[in-house]
Amino acid sequence: MAYKIQLPTHSDPRGKLTVIDKILPFEVKRAFMIYEVTAERGGHRHLQCTQALIAVAGEVSVFCDNGIEKSTYELKSPGEALIVTPEDWHTMKFSPGSILLSLASHHYEKSDYIHEGYS
Repeated sequence: MAYKIQLPTHSDPRGKLTVIDKILPFEVKRAFMIYEVTAERGGHRHLQCTQALIAVAGEVSVFCDNGIEKSTYELKSPGEALIVTPEDWHTMKFSPGSILLSLASHHYEKSDYIHEGYS
């Protein structure tokens, strides 16, 4: 099941610095951003790919269903990441102006996507 982790964040009078180094449970092989969203995104799960989802701006609501448990996670800070495991069917709703960064354990492979949810 998906779960949140806190990313190391350092603050001083100049601002904040969040570090993503040796904290994710996988090696990052692909990174992409989703923004200027006008409709719900996601609507799939994976065979192998794990992702770390980070709201770098705005707020993103992520619904996950692993076939046993269903949960909704609110991403409101770039200092936290939601780890989405391959079995997590997920959909994402974006507040206006939101930007979501996804760090993925695998390169894009069309055959890794499962577009059917759980019954």
